[in-house]
Amino acid sequence: MRTTLADIAKEAGVSTATVDRVLNNRDGVKERTRGHVLAIAGKLGYLDDMLRPGASGAAIGGVPLDIVDLDIVLPGGTNTFINNLADRFADIAAIRPDVNLRIHSIEGFEPVLLAEKLEALRGKSQGVGLIGLDHPVVREAIRSLAGSGVPVMTLVSDISHVPRVGYVGIDNRAAGRLAGYLLGRFLKAETGKVALFAGSLSYRGHEEREMGFRHMLREEYPGLSIVELREIRDDTERAYSEAVALLARYPDLAGIYNIGAGNRGISRALQEAGREKSVVFIGHELTEHTRRFLISGTMDAAIDQNPRVEAREAVDRLARAARGEENPTGPATRLQAIFKENIPEV
Repeated sequence: MRTTLADIAKEAGVSTATVDRVLNNRDGVKERTRGHVLAIAGKLGYLDDMLRPGASGAAIGGVPLDIVDLDIVLPGGTNTFINNLADRFADIAAIRPDVNLRIHSIEGFEPVLLAEKLEALRGKSQGVGLIGLDHPVVREAIRSLAGSGVPVMTLVSDISHVPRVGYVGIDNRAAGRLAGYLLGRFLKAETGKVALFAGSLSYRGHEEREMGFRHMLREEYPGLSIVELREIRDDTERAYSEAVALLARYPDLAGIYNIGAGNRGISRALQEAGREKSVVFIGHELTEHTRRFLISGTMDAAIDQNPRVEAREAVDRLARAARGEENPTGPATRLQAIFKENIPEV
């Protein structure tokens, strides 16, 4: 017996209309509900039925499957957000029968390795999504890949002056401005010293966050001075050692804005120095670690983007580009300030 929409609806506890919207990737369904319905569809074998050779219903929602080969290239390392994003792509790979999704991990701060990986995908991929440094060799590799007819989409951090078909991620300049606004409001002081941490300003997204932060301080909190900016390559241990040195050098440090990853290292340094309550700490991404830091008061706010939404949008838009459908543009992903009082459920 073939699994029906009614079977999925009954098992998932939703209406058949909701199941239809999910399977046809329409709006109007909460992300948690969408994931639940897709998981039930996979569990009941509905997606397998759609792929079975000779099946009369070799389609989803009546649309014939056109399977495309897509590749996602992400930086490796200890960045929890990136690892969560990779997991979300893996989830999609398991429930999207219309895409053959391959996920690659490359050393995030080695542009030559990334460029070589992109070159290796020529002739093997129908669409490539990547997080990469805004570096000449990376830009040239993207131009070469796009020139061969492969659509390229940037994720999380955009890359300038390349023929990409779209960008999926937040407005990083706005995120930096929000961080500056929050830090200034939390400090409630006309003057003070603050420090910045960044993975690498070779990431355009990190550079844009820094610019937005500086502009906000200059416009609204001119008495706050940035005393240092330290690049930590999104490494937890390096973040820790740099934060220890920073706190020792500035016993009167009032605030920290961490542009990228490394929140665990900075939080550890603040806690060991006994300054987790006196230094305002603003960072990015709601993870299993930042949840703890927010609850304990070590972090004051985390500016979050939704990796599940970004992965879904990236695959959907890249698949459409690979099929030559309409220009897969879209608005920036919504960003959200998370505090101890409004941490969402897992």
